[in-house]
Amino acid sequence: MTQHTTAWRTTWALLGFMLVNFADKAVMGLAAQPIMDDLGLTREEFGTASAAFFALFSVSALAVSYLTRKVRTTVLLLVLALLWAAAQLPMLWSAAGFGTLVATRVLLGAAEGPATPLATHHLHGWFGQRERTLPTAVLLTGAAAGVAVAAPTLTLVIDRFGWRWAFGVVGLAGLVWAGYWALRGAEGPYAPDSPDSPESKYAGTVLVPYRRILLSGTWLSAAFGAFAAYWMLSAGLTWMPDYLEEVAGLSLHQAGTVVTFAALANGVVLVGHGLLVHRRSRPPLGAGTGALMCLAAGAVALFALTDAVWLKVLLMLGPMALANIVITVAQTACARITPAPQRGVVLGALAFVYALAGVLSPLTVGRVVDAAATVEAGYRAAFLLSAVLLAVTGLLAVWRLRPERDGRRLADGRPDADRPSWALDAAPEATSGPGTAFRP
Repeated sequence: MTQHTTAWRTTWALLGFMLVNFADKAVMGLAAQPIMDDLGLTREEFGTASAAFFALFSVSALAVSYLTRKVRTTVLLLVLALLWAAAQLPMLWSAAGFGTLVATRVLLGAAEGPATPLATHHLHGWFGQRERTLPTAVLLTGAAAGVAVAAPTLTLVIDRFGWRWAFGVVGLAGLVWAGYWALRGAEGPYAPDSPDSPESKYAGTVLVPYRRILLSGTWLSAAFGAFAAYWMLSAGLTWMPDYLEEVAGLSLHQAGTVVTFAALANGVVLVGHGLLVHRRSRPPLGAGTGALMCLAAGAVALFALTDAVWLKVLLMLGPMALANIVITVAQTACARITPAPQRGVVLGALAFVYALAGVLSPLTVGRVVDAAATVEAGYRAAFLLSAVLLAVTGLLAVWRLRPERDGRRLADGRPDADRPSWALDAAPEATSGPGTAFRP
């Protein structure tokens, strides 16, 4: 089997990894109503259980980013998949209640926090720099595809076997993937060496104080924008099925179908945006991304205010999906302003900020809905809050998201540095001797 074939086999395997990852996330939202009915939970209590998923999410992402210096990513990915299964299968036990639900969501979040960066890191070990765009796009579609596959499948499972078996199915899927990976997973030929090694291509790179990077306009606007988008994403995963049933009047099957197509729309938007950016050498990150966020904010506000179900569905399948673009752009922009050896920590800090939305959003929405005079009024207020967050951070992105400018300033303090920040990355097969300075 050729290296190219093995590389793409690894890509499809990691796509499966991401499918399981996001199916794990979606199960709570899809089973929201039967869980609350069976366990006697209020929406605030259910929101607490959903928010528990993110209790250790960002902390584990940072911790594992340091482990990659000592432990092969093949082993780390296997451990994560096994932990996912361990976190889901206990809910099959008929006596498992609210306490078990919260505990297992904490464990699942700790195991899923590092999933996306670790999978991307491993995938890039199989492709040279110029070949990474397409496989990375395939990997990232796993987020949308995972929800799209999970929604109809788990809805059927819930209908026929009960909500506990929805947890069982995703737990078993994690075990199946882990078994395959134990047999076929391997490190790629472009797996990076340790930047601490004297032989590393990054040896001698001039580092930038983290304080300067994290206080730059680009990092701050990227972090706040990703926070707002993740707020909307987390609220949707947790509460959208319940909203579609309780407010829009859809059946469980209809709600699952809408969630499926909305997830597919998210995937189309992300891939389409990625292909568009790939064709442009210098995309207008600040203005373009900020404008898309403001458009998404308007769509979310209209979604909250309109009574037309067809319009709500149409907004979910298009304009509202634009909010997710900033999560990808934020990572790209922060990578551009950061020296390669420091990139993992900076991106980990970015994940730490936007993952806070995963804690706050489900809990806040649950409290707002429970405190309102009616369920409909509560959800309207919650969605309008999301729209305000997207609009404010979108305007901030227009103003301050300037990776080219900030990359040059961080490099040498001069706005007319010789090389643009997008030229920072060295291809894995390239070499550079000691004394190489950080040139964005």
